[in-house]
Amino acid sequence: MTNQNSPYNLPNAITVVRILMVPVFVWLTLKFGIGQLTSWWGVLVFVVAISTDGVDGAIARRKGLITNLGKILDPIADKALTGAGFILLGFFGMLPWWAVALVLLREWGITVWRLVIASQVVVPANFGGKLKTVLQSIAIPLMLSPLVGAFEWIYIFAMALTWLTVVITVVTGVQYLLAIYGGKRG
Repeated sequence: MTNQNSPYNLPNAITVVRILMVPVFVWLTLKFGIGQLTSWWGVLVFVVAISTDGVDGAIARRKGLITNLGKILDPIADKALTGAGFILLGFFGMLPWWAVALVLLREWGITVWRLVIASQVVVPANFGGKLKTVLQSIAIPLMLSPLVGAFEWIYIFAMALTWLTVVITVVTGVQYLLAIYGGKRG
């Protein structure tokens, strides 16, 4: 429940750090590329950054520090990080640009729309949305890691997981829209 907490709190600070880690993740991934041992640096930053999503939310709920600023910054941080990951997958030719565009359209479109209508309708995260986030959190760093170049079976698994992630991302976006429009019509 949102209260009159100061927006200057630990969960929001963690979220801001996650946002600041996005350009570091992109820079390291572009600097070191993929498929080499040094590729782990970008992967490590991504994993640390995505891990903070659960940490900031848990602290905010446990300590009663949920704020309107946190509700705005948290999805922006998540979409900036995973969006950068998908763009990098497109840049390195690991995913076609049309698939990257579909994911970005879903992620940013739903996030912006959610922020616009937040005062009228709140659709809580469902299992599909949580599954999408978990899949993105695994697929992106796995695809950018040196493991996909070292072992063919890991590459095949990572590609299958990435495509499953794209499909789940799009399907959950459609489900979200149906939930909003179904709720308004019903």
